Amino acid sequence: MRIPSTVTLGLGLAALLTAAVPATAAPAQRTTPAQQTAPRPDLPRQRLDWGPCPAAQTELNEAGAQCAHVTVPLDYADPGGRTIRIAVSRIKATAPGERRGILLSNPGGPGGTGLAHTLSLRPALKDVAAHYDLIGFDPRFLGDSSPIRCAPATPSKPPGPVTSPRADFETSVASARETARRCQEHGDNAALLPHASTRNVARDMDAIRAALGEPRMSYFGTSYGADLGAVFTQMFPRSADRVVIDSSTDPAATQYELFQSAGTPLEEGLDEWARWAARHHDRYRLGRTAPQVRATVQRVLDLAERHPVRIGDVRLNAPVLRLFLRQFVQNEEGDPALAAVVRDVADAAAGKQVEPGPELAAMLQFLNSPDLEDAMVGGALFMCGDGGWPAGGWPKDPETYWRNSVRSRATQPVFGPWANGMIAPCAFWKGEPRERGTDVRNDVPVLMLQARRDNNVPYEGALALHRRLTGSRLVTADIRSHGVYGRGTEGNRPVPCADDAVNDYLRDGTLPGRDLTCPSTGAGR
Repeated sequence: MRIPSTVTLGLGLAALLTAAVPATAAPAQRTTPAQQTAPRPDLPRQRLDWGPCPAAQTELNEAGAQCAHVTVPLDYADPGGRTIRIAVSRIKATAPGERRGILLSNPGGPGGTGLAHTLSLRPALKDVAAHYDLIGFDPRFLGDSSPIRCAPATPSKPPGPVTSPRADFETSVASARETARRCQEHGDNAALLPHASTRNVARDMDAIRAALGEPRMSYFGTSYGADLGAVFTQMFPRSADRVVIDSSTDPAATQYELFQSAGTPLEEGLDEWARWAARHHDRYRLGRTAPQVRATVQRVLDLAERHPVRIGDVRLNAPVLRLFLRQFVQNEEGDPALAAVVRDVADAAAGKQVEPGPELAAMLQFLNSPDLEDAMVGGALFMCGDGGWPAGGWPKDPETYWRNSVRSRATQPVFGPWANGMIAPCAFWKGEPRERGTDVRNDVPVLMLQARRDNNVPYEGALALHRRLTGSRLVTADIRSHGVYGRGTEGNRPVPCADDAVNDYLRDGTLPGRDLTCPSTGAGR
């Protein structure tokens, strides 16, 4: 139930490699609760043409799912104007006599497609799945939902044998400017892009509910999908049934500030991994103590900032290596993979001929994958379209990112440049977001999950949202992970008390009587 790797990795790689940079939007403005509690619009039930899912959705079709399109306004301020189509999937409840209703889900991003997300959710739900129609959907402009395409990207120039942090940064600035141009000037995009926003996705979700003839809707969302769920409860409190959000963020922060806040937890996660790697020195040879392991990582990064590390026909500069480290350090179960990647890269940096192991080979393959471009575009749409939390609020001046990146190195030598230099093409986006960010303050019942040592969306952010959602209960797991629910279905160490809390709530509607901290499941530090 984590953010899809193609979204997480693709957005970052696009920013640091081929197509992203300094970013957008004025300081986040927020719509007040009073402005958000207008009566729910009278949305009609639509007659949907259910049929097989797209041919590419093999697993959905094999699972017996049906797919259709819900027609929604491009601009909800002009409901009689131009429309777009939202792709939805449905796996019907198998206990119709005890059917609860619909359970919509979103896997995260921003920019993640979700038509097939119900398939990954269903094993964790166990018997609860039988009581709901499981509804997946691709958010507007993504996947099969009236997709936005940008003009083809020109091939990026690979890193040369010599570079510098400033040179890498300038390359990303030029790439971001080009990405903004080819997205905004392509086809009819100029008319569509202003309507890519989290608030419009929430409106589309309520339109899906109405089209299906349901008075209320249950929901499960992870990461950005969790924040999307909180936005939905604020905008459509009367439409919310049983809402579960996993791995959420501070609603007082902009998206850029959220990236920055990850710097310290990422360094702490690397410290935790370094202790693990030191205990396995005989296998990985990275250092017998945690400081020695950290020194190995730092030596490789320092070298890559001057001379990108060559592995086969590919040169890896420091921004890409930082992103590789970040990808694996998110979850405890990634410790062996991270150690293997660092070992391979350290050998290559020392001039050895390296045959990449499976972990590094998979990352290198993704560098040339079309998924990289798709993930970048999807993330940029909402980061540049939101007027504040949860996805927007990016500074316009590229030098802001550079100064913050340089300043962060003193206390965050590995991840500070990534967290502070994480940029989107929004600095060069034409126009301003049409709406302010969403100020979440309501008492809708919500079940929240959060890993205490999440270094993607820090725990303090979930606490801040928990205080705003006064009807919520928080289930905490003391693990290093991005995402808590359903970990066992992905081959990771499960958190049984969190899984049970979610399934009990979706089954009988009863929130825990108080916030819970799940007992340790043997997580190794």
